[in-house]
Amino acid sequence: MTRTPLIAGNWKMNKTHLEAQALVEDLNDALTDHDFDAVDVAVLPPFVDIRTVQTVLDAAKSSIGLGAQDISQHESGAYTGEVSAAMLKALNVTFAAIGHSERRQYHGEDEAITNAKVKAALGAGITPILCVGEPLEVRQAGTHVQHTLDQVRGGLEGLSGDQVADTVIAYEPVWAIGTGEVATPEDAQEVCGAIRGLLSDLHGDDVASRVRVLYGGSVKSSNVADIMAKDDIDGALVGGASLKADEFAALAGNAA
Repeated sequence: MTRTPLIAGNWKMNKTHLEAQALVEDLNDALTDHDFDAVDVAVLPPFVDIRTVQTVLDAAKSSIGLGAQDISQHESGAYTGEVSAAMLKALNVTFAAIGHSERRQYHGEDEAITNAKVKAALGAGITPILCVGEPLEVRQAGTHVQHTLDQVRGGLEGLSGDQVADTVIAYEPVWAIGTGEVATPEDAQEVCGAIRGLLSDLHGDDVASRVRVLYGGSVKSSNVADIMAKDDIDGALVGGASLKADEFAALAGNAA
C-alpha cells in the first residue's frame, strides 16, 4: 500500500502569535502544488498560536495541516492548564503529538498517560502522532529496539486495528533531538522497520502497511531524502528546521 509521506513541524515553545502568523504565511507561500501533491505537510504550534495559525490557513485555503504539541487525556473539568481534544477539534486541529520525549522527561508521562491521550485524540477524530525513542544510555546498551517497541505497545494498548491504522508513530532517538546528531538512515530504518514488524504481529500486515512511521531528530533539508529513501520511513517530525519557512519548505520539497 502506498503511504502518503507526512512532514510535521514541531515548533516547541517558540513564536508569539504574531511571529506564528508571519511564519505560516511565509511557509504557505514557499510550498508548491507539487509539494502538496506528493506529501502531507503540517505545523504544530504552541497552544496560544493555534487560533492565529488556523485563521491564516483558512483564509489562504491552505493545504497545510494544523496540529497541537500535546493533548489532555481528560474530556473536561478541574485540570488547570490542560487543553482537551474537543477544544482542539473546534479549532480544526487534525494532529496531536503525544508522548514526546520532552513530555516524558520533564512531565513524567509514561505509557499509561500516552495511551490515554492517544485514545482521547482518536475519540475526537484527531490523528495522534505517538512519539517513541530511546535515550543515549539505552542506545549504548544495545537495547534501543526493545525499549522503543515497549513504548509503542504501551501507547497503543487496547486499540482496534482500525484505530492503530489511524495513528502516526514518530521514532525520535532522544540523543538526536536538537543536538545536531542524527541517526544514520540505517539506524532509523532498523527501528522503524521493527515498529512496523510489531504492528504486523499485533494487528496484521494490512494495518501495519497503513501506518505512517516518521523519523525525528535533527532532520534537515540536506538529509531528509536519504532518511526517507528507507522502506519503512514515511516522513519526518521536524524540530528546529521547521522554524524557518525557507528551510522547512525545502525540506518538504526534498521529501517530495
